[in-house]
Amino acid sequence: MARAEAPPPAIRVSKLTKSYDDVLAVNRLSFSVAEGTTAALLGGNGAGKTTTISMILGLLLPTRGRVSVLGIDMLTHRYDALPRMNFSSPYVDLPKRLTARENLKVYAGLYGIGRAARRIGELAEELDLTAFMDRPSGTLSAGQRTRLALAKALLNEPDVLLLDEPTASLDPDTGDRIRTYLETYRDTRRATILLASHNMAEVERLCSRVMMMRAGRIVDQGSPAELIRRYGRANLEDVFLDIARNRHLADRHPDRKGPEQKGPEQKGRAA
Repeated sequence: MARAEAPPPAIRVSKLTKSYDDVLAVNRLSFSVAEGTTAALLGGNGAGKTTTISMILGLLLPTRGRVSVLGIDMLTHRYDALPRMNFSSPYVDLPKRLTARENLKVYAGLYGIGRAARRIGELAEELDLTAFMDRPSGTLSAGQRTRLALAKALLNEPDVLLLDEPTASLDPDTGDRIRTYLETYRDTRRATILLASHNMAEVERLCSRVMMMRAGRIVDQGSPAELIRRYGRANLEDVFLDIARNRHLADRHPDRKGPEQKGPEQKGRAA
């Protein structure tokens, strides 16, 4: 019996490049994210994470390269994919004069959500929003706005969810509950999540794959456990610091190649 072909990755990025005049923000980036998994783009400020996510969403046109989501080319058929995607960032404010409920109603209408009131009520309960649903969004705390932005992103029950700092400004208890919710959502719906985060403990918990970025390029990637082992560190935060500060593997282990010095074990990795 012929072996069934594996489904295409939920997200595939190929030689993605974005330049602004003389500034190369993203440089020939290539990676994929398997369906039903959570992956992370990590890097310091200015590494190119937000630019990459914006190109995946189609908010920015790449200078060169291709993006496909759920097998759909985002350059030519973006509007076929968007109803199955969504995005959350605590740094993108919803209209401040509208209440939390009114904001969600507006987006539910834009997304064409049937039985919107029921879906909004479900998310309010699941994300602990009920107490402030009728308050203007501009009066909410930073952590409350983070949860409201996540509720907006979950309205259409997306198959692909792009998250920028999904637990920013949340206290440890609320952050833990949100991470548990995201794990459950991913596993029950076989959803795919790509996140950017500076919370390395969160990345270790949620992600099966991590792409480490610096200056618009992926300089190393693997599972959190693989990266921790490769760099001989105790946790992913120490690996992040090594890469952000340009401490290559070869600096500590002369017999090993650094993440940008491609050896046989790195064939196929993005650069």
